[in-house]
Amino acid sequence: MPRIFDNIEQQLLPALQEALHLSKHSDFCVGYFNLRGWKAIDALIENWHGGDGNQCRLLVGMQKPPHEQLRQFYSLLPQDDTISNQVIIRLKKKLAEDFRNQLTLGVPTDEDEAGLRRLASQLKAGKVVVKLFLKHALHAKLYLCFRQDTINPIIGYLGSSNLTLAGLSHRGELNVDVLDHDAAQKLAKWFEDRWNDRYCVDITNELIKVIEESWAREEALYPYWIYIKMAYHLAEEARAGLSEFEIPRDMRNILLEFQSAAVRIAGRVDEFTRRHQCPVNSLSAFEKSGYSDDWRELMRLFMVRRTQSFAERNYASL
Repeated sequence: MPRIFDNIEQQLLPALQEALHLSKHSDFCVGYFNLRGWKAIDALIENWHGGDGNQCRLLVGMQKPPHEQLRQFYSLLPQDDTISNQVIIRLKKKLAEDFRNQLTLGVPTDEDEAGLRRLASQLKAGKVVVKLFLKHALHAKLYLCFRQDTINPIIGYLGSSNLTLAGLSHRGELNVDVLDHDAAQKLAKWFEDRWNDRYCVDITNELIKVIEESWAREEALYPYWIYIKMAYHLAEEARAGLSEFEIPRDMRNILLEFQSAAVRIAGRVDEFTRRHQCPVNSLSAFEKSGYSDDWRELMRLFMVRRTQSFAERNYASL
């Protein structure tokens, strides 16, 4: 009889970690992949050499836009049709946005930063390969671990848990292990068929780029560069004000050119204030701005880190 893992009486994560420890290769199929959740198992994957037969192949069937758009695009194609590389590149960039948005949630921590850097390193080394399944909606959650054992070469887990910390360790899930040789082989073939499907797209490089351009990047950005970027966006707002707002006719001959420009820029600022009900120099304005990445980067480099170190220096002994 299979064991049941509901993350109440039996936890899936320890069982999966133990199976990975005995394995040299794994195939995962999930409906949702949380980048920061990878740190729960990354140490076990780190011991693998990478490449065929010694890596983790991760198949994702995410259901949110822009993935739905791309899936629909593929599903409308006849079986003998092809798609240009230019279209693939353009659409895969949109796919990366969802992963990029994941990293904007919550306050960055040192643990998250280290985990994302390890994931990027494993993706580069071929220890982890990620594909997105586009042929049709895919909600399956399957974990297969392959080991050198003639009697029981495949350990499988099948159920509801996505590759997230919550899915692997929080209650509300239902999974079973699959140890039967014939059943495990059929699941492995099921995975292989979808992994090699023509509408299964490799997004490994896109994920590497997402991490390297995020707050988890190896090379820290100079604060001056962030300041320059923020100044650029502010100037962009000013240019928008100059193009979108006009001075009334009866005032055009009264105001000097620089005064006219100032009034139009102020009109843009006033519009932002009315729309969001907050002054432009407030914290709320940063939160509601369309360029919140700059604010998050400043938080990561200065406020979060310094607050943590201040607490450790002054209150750790209490």
